[in-house]
Amino acid sequence: MTIDLSRGGSTAHRLEKELLRAIVSLELYPGVRLSEQEIAERYGVSRQPVREALIALSKQQFVEVLPQRGTMVVKISIAKMREARFLREVIESAVVRRACEAFDPASREKIDEALEAQARAAARTDHSAFQRFDEQFHIALAEGAGCPMAWSVVGNLKAHMDRACQLTLLNAAAMQLLIQQHQAIVTAIDAADPEAAEAAMRHHLTEILRALPEVEKNHPDLFE
Repeated sequence: MTIDLSRGGSTAHRLEKELLRAIVSLELYPGVRLSEQEIAERYGVSRQPVREALIALSKQQFVEVLPQRGTMVVKISIAKMREARFLREVIESAVVRRACEAFDPASREKIDEALEAQARAAARTDHSAFQRFDEQFHIALAEGAGCPMAWSVVGNLKAHMDRACQLTLLNAAAMQLLIQQHQAIVTAIDAADPEAAEAAMRHHLTEILRALPEVEKNHPDLFE
């Protein structure tokens, strides 16, 4: 696999995003050691952008550079997850309250499209597509409420939650539950009910905490 040099941005930045995607999707498992040379060969780049990408991921606390021992994908931290979820809840609760004051019609259509696409992904148990449309749903919420910058902050936070989320989407029923929670948020926004919208968002973002004990029990080797 080679990095597409026509997509804009530096090679190191694009490689950083690709490696982050692989870490979040658990293609690169927590605890696995990473080789600069192997990554360079896999993506058809020199070792310098690989080194820069790993340094950037280290600053985001997704990899740990160990002197004379190499680089390792960090294990999932429950403490980081809880902090990220708390901050995300603060931001997205404010977003849905603002959405109840006024909401862009074009973004409202995007939400319906995302929910329909999520339902199709759930029916075929396509984890990757489901999470992609989940992200589109939350992006449309922020854009529709007139605060797209909120998603820039949330997007950086949610990656620390997403690895554990991968382990909770085991079947169509688990995915359908999240779709129902999304629909409850939208219903409250359509009704211009900020209290209900905030309550629905908080309930939705607490789902991972309800699932976490079982996930950690079933995958103890992936957690700190």
